[in-house]
Amino acid sequence: MNRANPVAFVTGASRGIGKAGALALADAGYDVVITARTVQPGDKFDYAATAAESGSPRAMPGSLEETADEIRKRGGEPLPIRLDLMDRATLAPAVEQAIATWGQIDVLYNNGIYQGAGVMDTILDLTDENLERVFEGNFLAQFHLTKLVLPHMLERGAGAIVNMTSTAAVSDPDQPTGEGGWGFGYGASKGALHRMAGMLHVELNHRGIRAYNIDPGHVPTEAIREILGEDSAVFQMQLEHGTPAEVPAAMLVFLLTTEEGRARSGETFLAPDFCAKRKLVPGWPR
Repeated sequence: MNRANPVAFVTGASRGIGKAGALALADAGYDVVITARTVQPGDKFDYAATAAESGSPRAMPGSLEETADEIRKRGGEPLPIRLDLMDRATLAPAVEQAIATWGQIDVLYNNGIYQGAGVMDTILDLTDENLERVFEGNFLAQFHLTKLVLPHMLERGAGAIVNMTSTAAVSDPDQPTGEGGWGFGYGASKGALHRMAGMLHVELNHRGIRAYNIDPGHVPTEAIREILGEDSAVFQMQLEHGTPAEVPAAMLVFLLTTEEGRARSGETFLAPDFCAKRKLVPGWPR
């Protein structure tokens, strides 16, 4: 089975950067497999930001149903599938369902991340258990998803892996966590993911596999606001120096659909700088 449109598999597509990316891919002619934990509006999960918080379940804005509705309004075709990065047993069935339904996966967009205990802890406060959680949701789940789609892509002789990286992967914060900086666990886990695109390019580009890192800049997402609070130093910093989610989405489409993008496999792209220079987002920056 070969679909008329290419197929993109997007994690964390219920809100924020992932939703913006899914909509941009639909606009670019992709059929989009959208995955996340939040399937219906009002689904509740434990979003505790630190181990000290009680972490009572609560809902956040956004859901796969709402993303799917917006894709359909744009004339695209969505395939919503529940996937939990912290539950490895959900990964293979999601990939298998996508391939069984649509016959192919042309792009894996590893956008979703873990948002819970340990992400914003200092080194002194960070427990082994929470560090393992952060790595599971920010690196190991993405690694396993990549391993699941690669045999299919290699059999077809083409495919692209796009990983959402972060400034935290390659640099230290100006301030400690809680004062505008990020936690060690977050930076270390994103650093591990950051290394994957270049290695995929070295090992598999000659077999048709392309791989990229996108650094989205500081995007003030619904999740950051809900987890850390609107008055938190991190969210306020993102509001002040922030980038709309449409910017990394435009970066994603550029890499996948242009000759230049296809030729620059293995590279890392700072989306705000690149999109501003190329004027990829209409009306931004103002």
